[in-house]
Amino acid sequence: MKFNSNYIAGLSLAAVFALSSCDKDFEEINMNPNSPEVVSSDLLLPNVMRSTTNEIAGNAWGIGNVVMQYSAKIQFTNEDRYNWGPEGDPYNNFYNSIRDLNNVIEISGAAQQNNYVGIAKVMKAHLFSFMSDAYGDLPFSEANRAKDGVNYPAFDTQEAIYAGILKDLTEANALLGTTSEQVKGDIFFDGDIMRWKKFANSLRLRVLMRLSDRQDPSAEMQAIISNPSQSPIFTGNEDQAVLQYLGDVPNQHPLYTTRSGSFDEYRLSENMENKLKMLNDPRLYAYAQPTNASGAGVVGTPNDYQGVPNGLADEEALQYSPSGDPALGGSNHISRIGLLWSCSACTSLANPTGYQATLMSYAELQFILAEARERGFISSGTAADYYKNGIAASMGYYKERYEMVNLPQIAEKLIMTDAYFAQPEVAFTGTKDQKLAKIGTQKWLSLFFTGLEGWYDWRRTGYPNIKPGPAAFINTVPVRYMYPSSIQALNGENYTQVIQRQGPDAITTRVWWDVK
Repeated sequence: MKFNSNYIAGLSLAAVFALSSCDKDFEEINMNPNSPEVVSSDLLLPNVMRSTTNEIAGNAWGIGNVVMQYSAKIQFTNEDRYNWGPEGDPYNNFYNSIRDLNNVIEISGAAQQNNYVGIAKVMKAHLFSFMSDAYGDLPFSEANRAKDGVNYPAFDTQEAIYAGILKDLTEANALLGTTSEQVKGDIFFDGDIMRWKKFANSLRLRVLMRLSDRQDPSAEMQAIISNPSQSPIFTGNEDQAVLQYLGDVPNQHPLYTTRSGSFDEYRLSENMENKLKMLNDPRLYAYAQPTNASGAGVVGTPNDYQGVPNGLADEEALQYSPSGDPALGGSNHISRIGLLWSCSACTSLANPTGYQATLMSYAELQFILAEARERGFISSGTAADYYKNGIAASMGYYKERYEMVNLPQIAEKLIMTDAYFAQPEVAFTGTKDQKLAKIGTQKWLSLFFTGLEGWYDWRRTGYPNIKPGPAAFINTVPVRYMYPSSIQALNGENYTQVIQRQGPDAITTRVWWDVK
């Protein structure tokens, strides 16, 4: 059969159009609407906030409270004896979250949504500061750049990382509030941009204080304090950066659903007990519960609260007797951690919404300002007023939380009195070193259950006195986390370079800012 040439040409042209049409619509047809390639910022933020804050709260419970001797372990005491291995988290968790925050910055930057960009920069700065204080040098400038072909990121020095953190916070403060989009997915501040600005600048003050033994922070600190309209900071407990847990998943606080045996492994530290009792400090009733043996119920007398020394071997810790009488030893004679943190399987008085995971408190900020004023970094206000405000804010916060969970028996104990401040151990008197010691001690008391911040600050100041327990594996308190084991396998060349520069990958190697 013979085909007409015009007919053949027509078929060919039709085929071209058909192929062109298929190619034109190929991407649209093959897009899965249930699996979008680009996720909006409001969908990325809540998971980042939740997962990283839960990681910080978990570090507080498992390491931070123990190494700073707020709590002590009576079972499986390896953490309390400094038998620490390579720590995969917060490293892995945070880098995954930082990737999402970079996506927020890219997506919202292209859409000219500066509020989202500013929030992501604040969060990114906070996560890098937390990680760097834990590990030291980290991938920073080359982190999360696999799409650019960077599969083996180099480690930046901590000095460079901190410069980048301060840059991000400064940029965030300038960006926030310059566009009008309503921020959704914000489970910290419910889209309140002013509170994000306050967090950014309060965090800048924390970071500047952390560097104060390496770099003079005076000019930057004073610039923040002197210009509250441009650089607002926390002005009360209502401003502080916390995650309010809810009654249901996924925003339920993790300890509430833990089994009672896991919760009961951690008890009041004897160091914390002694300090609170010496100062006649009512936070004893907030941070701990009366022992079972006391029969005191919700609130007892100070003698009904007993701690256990840190760093005991397993058998000694489990059988420890505060009175020294072996017949009066064991867990019934040691106080549990306070009711705000209790698990539902432990007591009917537990409440899933009482505990807030704290990223930075108003009390902490006031102690930063007290130290800054006492050391001459700022000229505004008085160190005595900042110091007193910090103590009052800490006590007031716990009073409000116990009122919220309907435990007035505890709340009514948490009242600041003139008699408390009149005690020689509390009154803001003495030499400069004595005043700094009082600031450091009160700051330590206020940082209970605030991630690893108590540990970071102790490494800088040395307040209060923390000593290894009798069964500790090393004779000094750890000063960093070890890098995850995966780093050696996946980024070995850069890992080798960083330990040659920073020092051995050991829990006894100091990070750059830690010079004391």
